[in-house]
Amino acid sequence: MKAARLFGVGDLRVVDVPLPEPGEGEVLIKVMAVGVCGSDIPRVMVKGTYRVPLTIGHEFAGQLAAVGRGVSGWNAGDRVTVAPLIPCYACHWCRQGDYHMCDDYSYLGSRCDGALAEFVKAPARNLVRLPDNVDDEAGALSDPAATALHALWRYPFPLGGTLAVFGVGAIGFLALQWGRLMGAGQLVAVDVFDDKLQLASELGATCTVNARRQDPVAIVRGLGEAGGADLVIEAAALQVTQLQAIRSARKHGAAVLLGISNDRLELPPAVVDDIMRRELLVTGTWNSNSMPFPGREWSLSVEAMGRGQLQCRPLISHRYAIEDAPAVFSRLARRDFSFTKVMFNLA
Repeated sequence: MKAARLFGVGDLRVVDVPLPEPGEGEVLIKVMAVGVCGSDIPRVMVKGTYRVPLTIGHEFAGQLAAVGRGVSGWNAGDRVTVAPLIPCYACHWCRQGDYHMCDDYSYLGSRCDGALAEFVKAPARNLVRLPDNVDDEAGALSDPAATALHALWRYPFPLGGTLAVFGVGAIGFLALQWGRLMGAGQLVAVDVFDDKLQLASELGATCTVNARRQDPVAIVRGLGEAGGADLVIEAAALQVTQLQAIRSARKHGAAVLLGISNDRLELPPAVVDDIMRRELLVTGTWNSNSMPFPGREWSLSVEAMGRGQLQCRPLISHRYAIEDAPAVFSRLARRDFSFTKVMFNLA
């Protein structure tokens, strides 16, 4: 089969490899669609994976091709998406159901072979069944949808409150949609690309801010009587937006750091003053797994897609074949164009 494998930093090749064989408790999945996560770009072009060579890709959907020993309730032909985190189930965090905090986990596409291939094997426990009316590309967006929901759950969001999202990539767009479903009164989208802000308006944003031309902190703080957003999600993964996100939260509000910047975060005196005087909660978020594994975030995401409450198709900005992967990642690393979700189709 064909697979996009990383042989070293920046050395991504599409090569022929043997078909995986599912072991005890595993299934073999024919991959239909694979999305590029924001974390995939530095993983391929800057940091590398935990071992090489390794097949990348962890946001995907497909059909079961074979079922391994000991697997029940699943059959060849079933349509699925797959949670990429493989917990140990034995550490303190797994025993209390916080699987996303696992001390000794594996992960499709970074610690073991992932899904940017014609077939991938995965534990049956990681499967999430897709409704008939959720297509493969939407199924591949289940991971960012679950991640966005997990981030919003980090702070009790008040009905009718204000949600601000800094960075409207796929997760940011999905966070805005979850905020609308949760009853947000105002939804603020902050980005530097007008096409993304236009899409944010179409998906429910009540206020959009182009941070190249406007001061997002001043605008968000000027909304309503509270003087800021109840909850701010930082999804751009930049130092400047992390600081802006913190400063945009209202008194007793919260800023959730979701984007992985791979950089230090130094807090200027004005930001420290805001955290203290406004009694802000600044917290992080990581992955998307809870009880029962792989988590309510995943089941609720595919259910919302099935009901038409989460719009996924508008988020896909570019589509490619697997053979294009090396050139695509080189272009993505330059970040000289606007993109939201890049999707590889293998059907």
